Amino acid sequence: MKQKRNLQKRLTRMLAGIVISCTLLAVAYLCYAQTPEDRAASAKAFVAASEVFSHPRCVNCHPAGDAPLQGDESRPHAMMVKRGPGGMGKSAMQCSNCHQATNLAGAHMPPGGPGWQLPPEDMPMIFENKTPRELCLQLKDPARNGNRTPKEVVEHVWTAPLVLWGWNPGTGRTPVPMSHDLFMKNMTEWADLGATCPE
Repeated sequence: MKQKRNLQKRLTRMLAGIVISCTLLAVAYLCYAQTPEDRAASAKAFVAASEVFSHPRCVNCHPAGDAPLQGDESRPHAMMVKRGPGGMGKSAMQCSNCHQATNLAGAHMPPGGPGWQLPPEDMPMIFENKTPRELCLQLKDPARNGNRTPKEVVEHVWTAPLVLWGWNPGTGRTPVPMSHDLFMKNMTEWADLGATCPE
């Protein structure tokens, strides 16, 4: 009889715990659920930001193939440079052989920034020929974005030196098409409103 009462007490506590947990989850969902307006605004903000990802300053180091691109027309990189396993070049053709920590002075001289490289082979982060939706899905996917949350993606594009280089690419190269402040406003809005991907 005593065992039966103990079992009933344990089951009652367990059931109460489940009810409380479900209630808290329901409240959290109601508090944090995206509205249709949030989803639309988030997707719209990403479409605006995607102009930056699709620009040659970004695409050239985020190519569909295994070799970087160069120039405003995203032509194949001279000297048959390849990505390599870590994204820093292959064999003796290392990115740092030509690309220093800053842009070299003069037109058509190698651009530079701290740690100049492509994304590594195992996570190539391809931007070339991607739609805004494809870019968004890739940037949201931790398996394809360096294990980042959308907020961490925003932090990356806010502070990473090679990202910031796109606004100061050196003589003879066109900077990305919007201010970094506007880009960050769009990216922050995208993440804060739920990181919705456009259709």
